[in-house]
Amino acid sequence: MTGGASLVGIVLVSHSGPVAESVAAMAVGLAGGGGTAPVAAAGGTPDGGLGTSAELIAAAAREVDRGAGVAVLADLGSAVLTVKAMVAEGDELPEGARLVDAPFVEGAVAAVVAASAGADLDAVAAAAGEAYGYRKE
Repeated sequence: MTGGASLVGIVLVSHSGPVAESVAAMAVGLAGGGGTAPVAAAGGTPDGGLGTSAELIAAAAREVDRGAGVAVLADLGSAVLTVKAMVAEGDELPEGARLVDAPFVEGAVAAVVAASAGADLDAVAAAAGEAYGYRKE
């Protein structure tokens, strides 16, 4: 999935490769027509198993980095911990990469929509985080 030169990149980290890919495809599809922000899935382990891979996350972040920052959304516990460690270490992720506290699916859609509209990293993170307030009743 590709995007423009000045858009925030989005990385979706899941314990499952197919889940990360599906959420990425759905978020891009729901972002509507025209160009969308660069989005990459980093799911599972390099051998296709369930788990989290710093190697896959770093590669996905490099793929979507256009210099405007990278928003990283993670699904569960160890994925969150892996991204937190990578951000803290500061040498595996592009400068300006940040873990975004948001629900995985709803947050991914909100992040891609905001980034595709040209929002900066702070606004993308805020839009994704606001997804916690989406009521389903």
